[in-house]
Amino acid sequence: MRLRNVKDANIKIAASSYIIKDYEDYKGNYKSIFNNDNKLCIEIGMGKGDFIIGMAWNNPNINFIGIEKYDSVMVRAVEKLEGVDLKNLKLIKMDAEYIENVFDKEIDTIYLNFSDPWPKDRHEKRRLTSSNFLKKYDNLFKGTKHIIFKTDNRKLFEYSIKSLTDYGYKINNVSFDLHSDDIPNVETEYEKRFSNLGYPIYMMDIMKN
Repeated sequence: MRLRNVKDANIKIAASSYIIKDYEDYKGNYKSIFNNDNKLCIEIGMGKGDFIIGMAWNNPNINFIGIEKYDSVMVRAVEKLEGVDLKNLKLIKMDAEYIENVFDKEIDTIYLNFSDPWPKDRHEKRRLTSSNFLKKYDNLFKGTKHIIFKTDNRKLFEYSIKSLTDYGYKINNVSFDLHSDDIPNVETEYEKRFSNLGYPIYMMDIMKN
């Protein structure tokens, strides 16, 4: 997907009260940002923020952090949050490649929504459900490892099921057509678009002790 440059995106992002700037300084102590011991969930690749904002609204007793590396995408989430007071939501602009430098045994759930499929074999390690990233996630979790994954890409979904189960994750729930199943769901902006075009949405909820 080609991203459009957004004028002054970096300035708008830096000025937002939702942005955690020196995020590595809080490693292992993100509860100090939220001033409570509530569960902490992150979305890696939050896009324009529809999902993570919706989750924060719906779950005021859970803390959420959205992670995105592209200014031109994250700025749209920042714009949606102007004038909004969500005390249980923060955002980090960073590349997920370095996620293990940011959190330490404090995450309850990782959400991976409509991640880049990186279809070429030589790019497998860039997929957020590859063993390369699963190893990075290991030390992020507080206890039981919990990942919830959604995509419209059937090949990525099949790859992810194999990758995660080979790594020792157990499937709690799986859907090959999420919007036809009776499963609570907060949509992402991509999800709305793909669903309106008639594409099925794939979802799996997986855990590892």
